[in-house]
Amino acid sequence: MGRKSKSRGCCGWFLVAVILALVVGAIVYAIKRKVSHSNEGAAPVPGPPGAVDKKYSEALKTAMQFFDVQKSGKLVDNKISWRGDSALKDGSQAHLDLSKGMYDAGDHMKFGFPLAFTATVLSWAILEYGDQMNAVNQLESAQDSLKWITDYLINSHPSENVLYIQVGDAKADHKCWDRPEDMTEKRPLTQVNTSYPGTEVAAETAAAMAAASLVFKKTDSAYSSTLLKHAQQLFSFADKYKASYSESIPDVATYYNSTGYEDELLWGASWLYHATGDKSFLQYVTVENGNDFANWGSPTWFSWDNKLAGTQVLLSRLSFFGSDASGSENSGLQNYRKTAEAVMCNLLPDSPSATSSRTDSGLIWVSEWNALQHPVASAFLAVLYSDYMLTTRTATISCSGKKYKPTDLRKFAKTQADYVLGKNPMKMSFLVGYGDNYPQYVHHRGASIPADESPGCSDGFKWLDSTDPNPNVAIGAMVGGPFMNETYIDSRNNSMQGEPTTYNNAVLVGLLSGLVTTSSAVQSFS
Repeated sequence: MGRKSKSRGCCGWFLVAVILALVVGAIVYAIKRKVSHSNEGAAPVPGPPGAVDKKYSEALKTAMQFFDVQKSGKLVDNKISWRGDSALKDGSQAHLDLSKGMYDAGDHMKFGFPLAFTATVLSWAILEYGDQMNAVNQLESAQDSLKWITDYLINSHPSENVLYIQVGDAKADHKCWDRPEDMTEKRPLTQVNTSYPGTEVAAETAAAMAAASLVFKKTDSAYSSTLLKHAQQLFSFADKYKASYSESIPDVATYYNSTGYEDELLWGASWLYHATGDKSFLQYVTVENGNDFANWGSPTWFSWDNKLAGTQVLLSRLSFFGSDASGSENSGLQNYRKTAEAVMCNLLPDSPSATSSRTDSGLIWVSEWNALQHPVASAFLAVLYSDYMLTTRTATISCSGKKYKPTDLRKFAKTQADYVLGKNPMKMSFLVGYGDNYPQYVHHRGASIPADESPGCSDGFKWLDSTDPNPNVAIGAMVGGPFMNETYIDSRNNSMQGEPTTYNNAVLVGLLSGLVTTSSAVQSFS
């Protein structure tokens, strides 16, 4: 009896094992079929940086030089012959060294809000496309320019709840036309603190420092840790003392008025999650504040003032490449990704939901002032999203039922970049120093005054009004851009079209770095 029972038991377990093997095999087969189906038609994953596109390579090398044009302080290894040391005493009245940083545009102001955005975007470009920058010998220049800004940002944050957000009086500064090396006007400081909070500028600066901490993590761990400490303190300050800096300090609204701070809080928390892995920041952007702050489902324009589209693309990385998000957090991440796709559908010219905000030649056109900011920033996001799709073998996105491939997004991005570089009805390059036909009368003080002249505050206006081209080339400057009717007036007094900005060059560097060659997207910044 005992031996017979044992034999039956063995046969029973054998049958169970066979059945289980068949079930598992069926499940694996079904999963493979599902994955295969979802990747059907997907392009191969790119490898290391491939062949370099000479056009974008030359444009990138040109654009990168504008950061050197804009540097303040005691210059090191100065590459711009007509520039010299300037603003060496900035911050001295508060016993701070705020001599570094970069001038905002054609003037001599240091505006902390757009300057921090410059650092955040430049960091993002390096993190995503550092290998491609390196392929054309531009990575070191990008890192040096970033550190010139972050050194300034560190010094502008002397205590946990104090951040200096501006050097110079904009009204007084704009009454002068002189070289930065010869400035004699007073350089007052503006700060946000617990009595006069500025959530958006503090959160943007937190984003800049968190993103930059990732850039320097492997090459200078001590500096990276310093940046991260400042980022965490600034985000706490921004979140605890919620108020718009435009309301706390009304004077700042004249030039860089903020339309709200919720987007900067999401942007800052997103970068801090990438920098720390602390899930409280992921909770912050998904479960706690996603519904209230993220404007899910409504595509917006990425700019120094509105970070929502950038946040949506940045957080979509976690959906593409995987994260340890919980169910509720993952639901929020899916909403960010869906909205990022809505942004992409808005950009694609033949999409059912394509924006009508374009010129006849296809340039995204949103604002008369600084017209190139939005198309270049949009194209940068499109290249990023395209690369996320390629690397994860995501074959298509759906725009109201119509399918689009990563190559469609890249094609759109190229049309915007090519327009800037001269493929437009004016046959003009809007990137100074690139091509044979670019603006000669850029609205830029330093470029307009001969290097051997030292005019006073008001004496220099004769060069503003001069009919001669600028004696110095503001190499790498991307000017404001064309009117809606695709015309451009090359006049030094035409600041609407002819003034470059430092933050515009950051998004341009990001775009060109993404186009200079192809490679797979990095799956983690840390």
